[in-house]
Amino acid sequence: MPLDTKAIARTLAQTPGASADGLETTHTLLCRREAGAFQRAAKATGPGEALLVACTQESRLFLDLNAETVGAPAIDERPIHFVNLRETGGWSRDAKAATPKLAALIAAAQLPDVQPVTTVPYRSAGRCLVIGGAQAAERAAALLADRLDVSVLVDEAGGAAPGGALAQRRERPVFAGQVTRLRGWLGAFEVQWSSANPIDLDLCTRCNACLDACPEGAIDFRYQIDLSRCKGHRDCVQVCDAAGAIDFNRAPLVTDERFDLILDLRETPAFAQHQPPQGYFHVPSHVPSHGPSAATDAPRLFDAVLKLRDLVGEFDKPKFFQYQHRLCAHSRNEQIGCTACIDVCSTSAISSDASRKGKAKTVQAGGIVVEPHLCVGCGACTTVCPSGALSFAYPGPVDQGRRLQRLVSTYARAGGKDAALLLHSEQAGARLLDDLGRAARVDRAVHGVPARVLPVAVWHTASVGIDLWLSAIAQGASQVWVLLTAEEAPEYRAALAEQMAVAQALLTGLGYAGTHFKLIEARDLTALDAALRSAPAQCITQPTPIVAQADKRATLDLMIDHLSAHAPVPADVVALPKAGAPFGAVLVDTAACTLCLSCVGACPENALSDNPERPQLKFTEKNCVQCGLCETTCPEGAITLVPRLLLADEGRARRQPRVLHEVEPFRCIRCSKPFGTLKVIENMMAKLAAHPAFQGAAAERLKMCGDCRVIDLHSNPNEVRITDVPRGAPRY
Repeated sequence: MPLDTKAIARTLAQTPGASADGLETTHTLLCRREAGAFQRAAKATGPGEALLVACTQESRLFLDLNAETVGAPAIDERPIHFVNLRETGGWSRDAKAATPKLAALIAAAQLPDVQPVTTVPYRSAGRCLVIGGAQAAERAAALLADRLDVSVLVDEAGGAAPGGALAQRRERPVFAGQVTRLRGWLGAFEVQWSSANPIDLDLCTRCNACLDACPEGAIDFRYQIDLSRCKGHRDCVQVCDAAGAIDFNRAPLVTDERFDLILDLRETPAFAQHQPPQGYFHVPSHVPSHGPSAATDAPRLFDAVLKLRDLVGEFDKPKFFQYQHRLCAHSRNEQIGCTACIDVCSTSAISSDASRKGKAKTVQAGGIVVEPHLCVGCGACTTVCPSGALSFAYPGPVDQGRRLQRLVSTYARAGGKDAALLLHSEQAGARLLDDLGRAARVDRAVHGVPARVLPVAVWHTASVGIDLWLSAIAQGASQVWVLLTAEEAPEYRAALAEQMAVAQALLTGLGYAGTHFKLIEARDLTALDAALRSAPAQCITQPTPIVAQADKRATLDLMIDHLSAHAPVPADVVALPKAGAPFGAVLVDTAACTLCLSCVGACPENALSDNPERPQLKFTEKNCVQCGLCETTCPEGAITLVPRLLLADEGRARRQPRVLHEVEPFRCIRCSKPFGTLKVIENMMAKLAAHPAFQGAAAERLKMCGDCRVIDLHSNPNEVRITDVPRGAPRY
């Protein structure tokens, strides 16, 4: 592969924070005959300095070499970073033009490690429950028994393969019943099952006398009675008298147990979401066409068994998210607003804490509750969150934004044009790009990763959203693409498409030509190869040096202001799609609005406010996240949301509060002090006109302020007192 190390070194020397050290010599077999050069570099790099190797294929070998090199710091003292230059740049039809990309990839790889995040602990003692048909469950349990503490639950109601038999020898606890509840995660599964069968497997000694005595053959080696065939002879009860395992009058038994691990062999899984909890494995068994015995998908079962056997001990995973309750727009006063994070979560890790009457609430009741043990770090919740209450932490937006900025700016500094950032997962996405690069190396019909496409590996493709996408465009990128594989849940694909539609509408409204955002479906290498050669879109003429902020809304404001200031076609208002829009206006039907100001109390972002001096409803458009709480709270139905981006007056219009509705205050008929509004008083008078307690003078008091109402009540000589009411008269 062509490699212009001198040009790369010049670019890195001009890049703040980057280094050209080590580029004096180009190595071609660093993992073989030139391994000594790596060892010398490993010894020369002191603690705290990162060592960068431009090869990912032999990363394991280099780590072993470092450990075996006398005098080289350990990797926990001096990290070793790896960057792929070959498959992502060198093995391509335009590899000769890839020097700016290679410089950008090296510069980004030289960034320091991100700050560590807090961890979520799991503890598993190896208590495993295998659920399914008798024969399939017994076979799977036998594969786990030498490593785990295994129990078997024979449950054929969930679609498990019927038939089969339990072993004659009792080697593990065996239960029978139908699962009624299964929840939890690795180390903390709660399982409840109900058994209505007359035979209690816990008491059964498997003497087989009941099978011999049953005239209908309603009992088989599962030691359960087929009640559809049983005619009520009860011969089985008589022969089981000593053990007492058979009782047709027994009430259904409900059992609650806790397990660390679950292997579910039923056809229908216990968890419907795309990503089940860690520690739960679903491998459906079925009935083979050639016989009644249960069979399973052998490769999948083998894979599940291997993983289950290793899940004993204490484990930690990163806490992938940060949640700020004060910014959450999910609910107020038990009214539901934004539900974007709850709707998109494929693990059901997010739930509402808005209305839990009679139950213990969290300290910050009224928002959402995120269960970190269920979260797998997709980050889709942070992408769709309009307020920034949820943010991705692995890495955080500042570290991720710095990385994107380093890629785009270094690429441009090296002379690159029309950079397209390709966000892909660290697992399936990276493998797909490696396959594409390898194919381009041997097949002249395959182009490979183009020189202008900068691959960006992320923990999950749904974890990077509109704030970082627009940051990249404002910093000079032409496009941002997201590579989708089989890893992404349907909810993530829909959410990313919605967010991209919003971002594209914004740029199109400002006159930037072309398609700047795209989801690339990786059906095969041919389709991927063609998709990566799409035409570039129009870039900004003056990139911003500003990097992404920790606050999502702050980042959006900064980048939108810059994109608007340099827009090819300046606009005062840009219409946005309704789905997923984080910006917009609030329209008020002034004929219906009574200025009760319930919307002000419901607004979580202070977009709606009142005026302490006079009846006014004011609106600051910059703060509005289109959560809909004001719309659902308004008793008159006078509020409508309009997704849009207001850019008038160089963006100052959306930052300044404006009056949506105001009326003259209603004045007390006794002291003329203003209180309430005319419409509120008129509505109240109309609703209470027929009430017997508000007639005559009492009705007039509704037009008085609070002080005058009390004075009038106690100074009226004609007021009926409680002592004047005849005994036995009706009371109200």
